[in-house]
Amino acid sequence: MEFSLINVLAVTASVLILVVTGGILYLTAMEWRDRRRQDREKKQQR
Repeated sequence: MEFSLINVLAVTASVLILVVTGGILYLTAMEWRDRRRQDREKKQQR
């Protein structure tokens, strides 16, 4: 099976899109978790 340069670039682009999307989802989840934790700590201080 031959891989042309276009196919290799398409696969590479797809993988990079998945990696970036996964990173964004991870960072969003961590920010949400940290915000919940901070809100919980503020309520306990009152």
